[in-house]
Amino acid sequence: MAIRKMKVHKEGTGLLLTLFTCLFLLNLVLYHINGKCTSFYSVLLVSLIVFLLILNFFRSPSRRFPFDSEGLVIAPADGTIVAIEEVKENEVLHKECIQISIFMSVFDVHANWFPVNGTVKYVCHQKGRFMAAYLPKSSIENERSTIIITTGCGQDILTRQIAGAIARRIVTYAKKGESCHVDEHLGFIKFGSRVDVYIPLESEILVEMDQKVTGNQTPIARLMKPL
Repeated sequence: MAIRKMKVHKEGTGLLLTLFTCLFLLNLVLYHINGKCTSFYSVLLVSLIVFLLILNFFRSPSRRFPFDSEGLVIAPADGTIVAIEEVKENEVLHKECIQISIFMSVFDVHANWFPVNGTVKYVCHQKGRFMAAYLPKSSIENERSTIIITTGCGQDILTRQIAGAIARRIVTYAKKGESCHVDEHLGFIKFGSRVDVYIPLESEILVEMDQKVTGNQTPIARLMKPL
């Protein structure tokens, strides 16, 4: 039976070390003041739960897409499909597309992967609001990073990392002009958030509303080769 490797994402190491130090000192002081009393064990239990929840949030599983990914759009994040619709992308592409949106709860892995293989054509970070990420307006009003990847067939696929009501930091590793692969991390969003993917209208959709998807593992669409 294969065992998947799990590690702590680099975006969380500093926070986890600081949190562990603060909680350790807090419990040490309480122990010296009150000894092994009910209040000490209560605080110790709460401290352990808080640390484990944050540790779980920053987990970074080792994944590789198990099949040939050419022509496929792979889920860039863990979460739930909250939108599949035809829209006019007016910020960058300025054309009609299919938008597929994935909402990540605080219990999902928050690393983001590239959805297709290709070359990074465009990267832009925009400041904005921090409304709930599952709301439709969050795609255009929340703080976000937009990345466009040009596939080998010349199709532009737009991916947008969107901050949520709790998320306050979007990290984007994509650099303009660099080649990218679905097995590579595109970035990371700290705490509850959302990732949108905009694909050509003629694409075949492989997921449905409210479906749970896994980043780097679940194909969400198949691209039609341009004529």
